[in-house]
Amino acid sequence: NAQVYLKRLEQLCDVPVDIVSTGPERDETIVLRHPFGA
Repeated sequence: NAQVYLKRLEQLCDVPVDIVSTGPERDETIVLRHPFGA
């Protein structure tokens, strides 16, 4: 599933995945963690 894929991607690249976009529109963006803290 997508969660497993993203976790593996984080491991391989050694960087956190904070935002995932599934298309060009704003409502097609998934924020997993706020990229600027807080």
